[in-house]
Amino acid sequence: MKTDLLMNFSVDKENKTVNVKREFNASLPQVWSAWTEPEILDLWWAPAPFVSKTKTMEFKEGGKRLYAMVGPDGTERWSYFEYSSISPKTNFKHSATFSDAEGNPNSEFASSYWDITFSEQNGSTIVDIAIRRDSFEELQKIIEMGFREGFTSAMQGLDKILAEK
Repeated sequence: MKTDLLMNFSVDKENKTVNVKREFNASLPQVWSAWTEPEILDLWWAPAPFVSKTKTMEFKEGGKRLYAMVGPDGTERWSYFEYSSISPKTNFKHSATFSDAEGNPNSEFASSYWDITFSEQNGSTIVDIAIRRDSFEELQKIIEMGFREGFTSAMQGLDKILAEK
C-alpha cells in the first residue's frame, strides 16, 4: 500500500487559479463515487473538526448540491455547487458559492469555478483540480482563510475512507 501519496498545491496568480493534484490509493470508480455521492462526500468534504451535511444534491448537468459545514459548536456555514458539465469517471465542473441554508448566494463572496479531472495510473487514481476565481484578490482571501490547510485535511479524511472500503 502506497503511503507517499502525491499532493501538489500551487497558485497560478496570472490565471487566478489554485491547482491541486492529489493521488489516492484506490480505484477510479471508488474515488469518483467519493466525489459524486452525497453519502460519501459528507464523510470527508469538511476538514475536521467540521462535518459536512448535504441538504440536497442532484449530480447532473444543471444540478446542485446544497450543503453545510457544521462546526463543533453547531455553527453552519452553507454553500452550494452548481454542476455545469459531467463526463462520467473522467471530469466534472461546478461553481461553488457561499450561501444561506436556502441556497441564496452570499454577496460578500463571488463563486469559485472547479474543474476536476480523474485518471488512473499504476493502480492509483490521480485527481487534478483547478479552482478559478474572478480575481486574484478573491483567491488570496480564500487562501488566507486557510483553504490549503482545510483542503489538505479533507483529502486525508478521504484517504481514511478509501482505506476502509
